Amino acid sequence: MNGGGDAEVAAPAGPPQPLEWKFSQVFGERTAGEEVQEVDIISAIEFDKTGDHLATGDRGGRVVLFERTDTRDHGFRRDLERMDYPISRHPEFRYKTEFQSHEPEFDYLKSLEIEEKINKIRWCQTANGALFLLSTNDKTIKFWKVQEKKVKKVCDMNVDPSRAVGNGSIASSSVSTSSKPYLANGVCPDRSYSYLTNDFAFPPGGIPSLHLPVVTSHETSLVARCRRIYAHAHDYHINSISNNSDGETFISADDLRINLWNLEISNQSFNIVDVKPANMEDLTEVITSAEFHPTHCNMLAYSSSKGSIRLIDLRQSALCDTHTKLFEEQEVPGSRSFFTEIIASISDIKFAKDGRHILSRDYMSLKLWDINMDSGPVATFQVHEYLRPKLCDLYENDSIFDKFECCLSGDGLRVATGSYSNLFRVFGVAAGSTEATTLEASKNPMRRQVQTPSRPSRSLSSLTRVVRRGADSPGVDANGNAFDFTTKLLHLAWHPTENSLACAAANSLYMYYA
Repeated sequence: MNGGGDAEVAAPAGPPQPLEWKFSQVFGERTAGEEVQEVDIISAIEFDKTGDHLATGDRGGRVVLFERTDTRDHGFRRDLERMDYPISRHPEFRYKTEFQSHEPEFDYLKSLEIEEKINKIRWCQTANGALFLLSTNDKTIKFWKVQEKKVKKVCDMNVDPSRAVGNGSIASSSVSTSSKPYLANGVCPDRSYSYLTNDFAFPPGGIPSLHLPVVTSHETSLVARCRRIYAHAHDYHINSISNNSDGETFISADDLRINLWNLEISNQSFNIVDVKPANMEDLTEVITSAEFHPTHCNMLAYSSSKGSIRLIDLRQSALCDTHTKLFEEQEVPGSRSFFTEIIASISDIKFAKDGRHILSRDYMSLKLWDINMDSGPVATFQVHEYLRPKLCDLYENDSIFDKFECCLSGDGLRVATGSYSNLFRVFGVAAGSTEATTLEASKNPMRRQVQTPSRPSRSLSSLTRVVRRGADSPGVDANGNAFDFTTKLLHLAWHPTENSLACAAANSLYMYYA
């Protein structure tokens, strides 16, 4: 009530309180000392639009699907939540099915091995109770349909199936209780009527022992079927796929090109962005990530290795080499070093659900951009600032090239990204929020929580620009612990409607709720 003061009359409610995260579930938990197989390491995570299904892909080319179970107990859960119905249970998922999406291949023209690792998964619109999703490795995109199929069995046979052989004749048995021969339909031939005459007529009342077999389905099984394969359209490794809001098209992006596909057509795509120079020696930047706008089917954004984000409009021209808007942060004079361009490279971008903001992740930080303001980010959240003195070591062991993903909450109030030592960070983006939570991907996520998150420092701007730091101690990570570059949390996803996070730590999938 009285905490707002005169300066915050416009927002008397104040920023939302920091969330208290709790452990929900873990799939594929490792025992102490267990060695992780390379093929089992998770390489992609994605919730569907409802949040009732979750898909993960791994380096072995497999896609594993999970489905939510706790919503069934409450029926129309979202309607009950709107009526403030008390729902105490946290989100629970169970294993649904898995299938082999990609196999290792060999490009004979270029003498290159194409590994089976799943780079991205994107859910498509459901239809007739079936689930549809796109998955891609470095070169090939596949469109999958996952559907429950009833297992049909033939019951009520005229003969005992255990005694039938071949075309239905009866196998001789030493334990037969009758010496009478039987025909394939189960009746005895020694009746008063003949079966072999042309004037055969059914006796009155029919033949009691003759009846039609019945096909029944007692159980169902999930079947994953590859509906289409979109191949041979990328010379370089695919880093992104993104569905369009029209439900009919999607894009795929590699280092130098972005292609537009129709889901129904697998042998043709349209090249809409091409940044390949005439002379490859003139190449200065590559495409690192691309995503369609969540509601405007004509707009998409893509990021580059130079730290810029370009917004393009498909209505302008068939080949969108000229951008509508360019978002980049101006370099501070005198701050340039050997590592400047490497750490500026954006590894992931995500549109907020409302389409107004774009979240980007570079090596050092998270940045939130307003698509109506291209002068700079509206907020910056420092994730790896404590690693700046260690950039030489990070370059030597290639950790500086790690590609961390980012995600936004469905309400747009918080953002999250991963870090080293299996840690991930959650920041509040609302005006005045100081939420900067560090959690560990384990059964006790708050175990290494920062006790005193530092306050955000603000630049002098008419619009609020926030810089929030996790910690600034150079020799340790954000929690005061020695950092471990071998354990890194690269992939995570936020539930579309609830405060629930799914994180991948090597081959384990951890889920948390608040």
